[in-house]
Amino acid sequence: MTRDVHNVMKTHKIKESEMTNIPIPFHVHYQLQEFLLLPSFFISLILAMFVIKWVFFTNPSNNNLPPSPSKLPIIGNLHQLGMTPHRSLTSLARLHGPIMLLQLGRERTFVISSPNFAREIMKTHDIIFANRPYSSIARKLLYDYRDLSWSPYGEYWRQMRSICVMRLLSTRRVQSFRSLREEETIQMIEKVALRSCSGSSPIDLSEILISLTNNVICRAAFGMTCGEGEAGGKLKKLLEELGELLGMFCVGDFIPWLAFLDKLTGLDARVERVFKHLDSFLNYVIDHHMTRQRQDVATNGGVIVKEDQKDFLDVLLEIQNDGTNGISMARENMKAIILDMFAGGTDTTYTALEWALTELIKHSKTMKKVQEEVRRIAGSKSYINEDHIEKMFYLKAVIKETLRLHPPVPLLLPRQATKDVQVGGYNIPAKSRVIINAWAIGRDPASWEEPEKFKPERFLDNCSSFKGNDFHFIPFGAGRRGCPGATFAIAIVELVLSNLLYKFDWALPDEQREEDLDVDESNGITIHRKFPLVVVATPHRF
Repeated sequence: MTRDVHNVMKTHKIKESEMTNIPIPFHVHYQLQEFLLLPSFFISLILAMFVIKWVFFTNPSNNNLPPSPSKLPIIGNLHQLGMTPHRSLTSLARLHGPIMLLQLGRERTFVISSPNFAREIMKTHDIIFANRPYSSIARKLLYDYRDLSWSPYGEYWRQMRSICVMRLLSTRRVQSFRSLREEETIQMIEKVALRSCSGSSPIDLSEILISLTNNVICRAAFGMTCGEGEAGGKLKKLLEELGELLGMFCVGDFIPWLAFLDKLTGLDARVERVFKHLDSFLNYVIDHHMTRQRQDVATNGGVIVKEDQKDFLDVLLEIQNDGTNGISMARENMKAIILDMFAGGTDTTYTALEWALTELIKHSKTMKKVQEEVRRIAGSKSYINEDHIEKMFYLKAVIKETLRLHPPVPLLLPRQATKDVQVGGYNIPAKSRVIINAWAIGRDPASWEEPEKFKPERFLDNCSSFKGNDFHFIPFGAGRRGCPGATFAIAIVELVLSNLLYKFDWALPDEQREEDLDVDESNGITIHRKFPLVVVATPHRF
């Protein structure tokens, strides 16, 4: 069932030079730096336009709006986002309140930083805030919003969500991938054992975790691995670039009359290049599946694929062929949904694993406690399977505490109000953007005792769920726009983390101390470590 993707890259002539340089995410500071390099004539022209726009086209402020920090002409509060917006917005919220108004270019944006206001947005008024604001990058990369995450709220979105929840990511479907997860986990453990050389050589654990999650998602999505060679590496980098682009700042979305800056800085060309290569790859994968189905029909008189052996693309092709319930599943729809699986699944899963191991290495007592539980329950088994995990309550608490401190997408995907509404007594006009800061909510001292500390014990007597019912703990969002793939992601995280803790003892290289381990964050829509997690793995002697 599995296939390597080397022929894909070779067939579509994806050059290595086009894959090796992953761009730095575009933030306001970067765009301003590029702006300053323009010829003086353009700078003078733009400054004149700034003045005209500010004097003649600034809208009068509405009454009864939330508190707002002071802003600059034209760009508003864009300069205050910084390189880590979730942290910058948390600091601003401490000064201006848990519901705060920012002006990001022309976009009026409300920032939510408390569970109570998050509940109003994602439960009380969920249907009003079920839409997404415009994103030129998402529109291009995700086939004119034919995916689930970014598509406008409406009948098409309801159809796609029904397909994802009932057919692709249901509990039954997640269970059908159990053997796949276990096979990839065993291969990963063997890779760690081989590279560790009996504990003497440091290994790049981040690279191993990325490879694992990519392979699981690739096999679940279309029945082939990403591969370990040159072609596989190129595809991994392409998927990383997809995630980075979806989190980049696009000047034209916030200040339309400066949209030409996106062309001058190369952002438009980069988006076009990534789209072209991903589209070629997905076309190959779909053609491969359709050819296999025709061969099965010719050989066996029908497509012989058992229900528990179907990958996501098998299911989507089946829906396309059936044409039931008025659902139109064109090729672009399938490609958009598959890309959603990568953008929302790969980064989210490996990020949670990476931060969990980072926190455990920094807290040796907690590491010892969770390893004692894992090894006591597993006994003398060669590997841990998913039956063992049901009894590992402290392991589950470690994962929840990791998600509280390090939600993979700290600023949940933005929402847009479809009509005027009041939240917490404040007016939110129609078409306003709303950003929910899950990172700030997970560290809210009103909800959590010693919120900055890594204390998994808090979840042993706390029944808080990450499924969107507890608004002080929303690593996967909540409401209609909550992530439908949470169960799929957690199944991978639990299995991989338990096996890594069971089979190896972990330490930092070169006699580094726990407090020396850096926790710097990357930029982008998903926040993982800025630098790879390099550690020493020593096989445990039972």
